[in-house]
Amino acid sequence: MSGLRRTLGFTLVEILVALLVFSVVALLSARLLSQSIDNQSNLQDRGQRLAEIHRAMRVMQRDILQLSRRKIRDAQGEELPALIVSDQGVIEFSRVGWRNPLRQPRSEVQRVGYRWQDEKIIRGYWLTLDRSYDAEPAYQTLLEDVEAIEFFAVDQLGNEHKQWPLDAGAGPVTEEGEAPYLAAILVRAEIAPYGMIERIWQVPRV
Repeated sequence: MSGLRRTLGFTLVEILVALLVFSVVALLSARLLSQSIDNQSNLQDRGQRLAEIHRAMRVMQRDILQLSRRKIRDAQGEELPALIVSDQGVIEFSRVGWRNPLRQPRSEVQRVGYRWQDEKIIRGYWLTLDRSYDAEPAYQTLLEDVEAIEFFAVDQLGNEHKQWPLDAGAGPVTEEGEAPYLAAILVRAEIAPYGMIERIWQVPRV
């Protein structure tokens, strides 16, 4: 009878071992669950960030693909080119396709510009083409957390220029001895967390 009683129960050591095993399993399960939640959150954040980048690039693409030859005049009456590219991370140009559903008395050509400021891509646009002294653009933040951005004018020979228009008599020439025309706009941006992102769009000849 004494031997039978010993086989019907658990010793203290066996109970402690069982509790230890259960504790380890629970700890591992909790860590796996926490990692799964963190991974899911990171995926959602990266997906949202990627959508923001795509949205900003679509807006930029829409503007650039509708590049116009329309020159403008500044507040002093000086003529400005249809496209201006600066080595300071600035681009400004005229574009067609400015929708006018209310049929207001205005042009459907719009002057827009992009610049990099405070780690943001800022888009600006003017309500009129030829500017008065008090003409100020309306600004909107297109994308945040941008570490750097550069705009390049790509000519027909494939050369990249940080400034456009080219100075008269400067830069490459074609076989005919003429200055090359603009063929594309190139954008390089350092955007967290994806690093360098590059886009190039062919544009109408201006």
